[in-house]
Amino acid sequence: MTTPLAPVVFITGASRGIGAATAEAFGRAGWRVAIAARTHADGQTLAHQLRRPDGQLLSGSLATTAAAVQASGAQVFAHAMDLMDTASMDAALDAVLAHFGRIDLLVNNAVYQDREINAMLLDLDDAALQRTLLGNVVAPFHLARRLLPTLLAQGSGQIINVCSGAGQNDPPVAANQGGWGFAYGASKAGLARLAGCINREHGAQGVRAFSVNPGLVTTEAVTATLGDDGALAQRYGAVAPSAIAASLLWLATHPDAAALAGKPKLIELQALVREHQLA
Repeated sequence: MTTPLAPVVFITGASRGIGAATAEAFGRAGWRVAIAARTHADGQTLAHQLRRPDGQLLSGSLATTAAAVQASGAQVFAHAMDLMDTASMDAALDAVLAHFGRIDLLVNNAVYQDREINAMLLDLDDAALQRTLLGNVVAPFHLARRLLPTLLAQGSGQIINVCSGAGQNDPPVAANQGGWGFAYGASKAGLARLAGCINREHGAQGVRAFSVNPGLVTTEAVTATLGDDGALAQRYGAVAPSAIAASLLWLATHPDAAALAGKPKLIELQALVREHQLA
């Protein structure tokens, strides 16, 4: 009797932060791991790239994430992908399916990263808003839409869309004081509606989806924007990416998670971490 193959997770935005931590967590749990991002190697310079206040590039790349996943003994496949380039998304998805033969879970984690997403209203022009919506709404929708026929043919599959409380709430302060801007909030509000439509239209066919809110996480991008991770944890309760990765693994694998797919509100990942002692 042949041993069944391990399930496959495809994680976007896996060069650093939540995406990289999630790839490692699923790899340690025995999944086959596919990762995608724009940054192939450390130090790569790209357009619309978030940097630290001193101008330095953020650390992390597909290469470093792949090496970490491989160190856990898991199979990993990395492919370049740009949210602003539909052809690159199609190529990445097709390459993963060709390599592993299936995808059991898509984690739509990648976001458009440029400081303009949190611009003040008078500084936000139409083009910046359109770029943000393209990267944070159209791109994850495109990946989910292209993958759905495969999941339906398999008779099962999951999609997790990483959203944000910024899509549900008004900012506590203005964007130039540490709050979020309209572009980011609007894009995350749009993405938050995708999972419910997937569940209503295809839940009976074995496909389920989740909209999740990781809350404040001490990723490279967040600390580059808001400051030291230790201070963020102490003042605002920020958690490490590894804690969010553990909650995503729980959501994808625990029998109790199925009941959460029909919830109309975002699933609060930090609440899952506390409730199930995941970190």
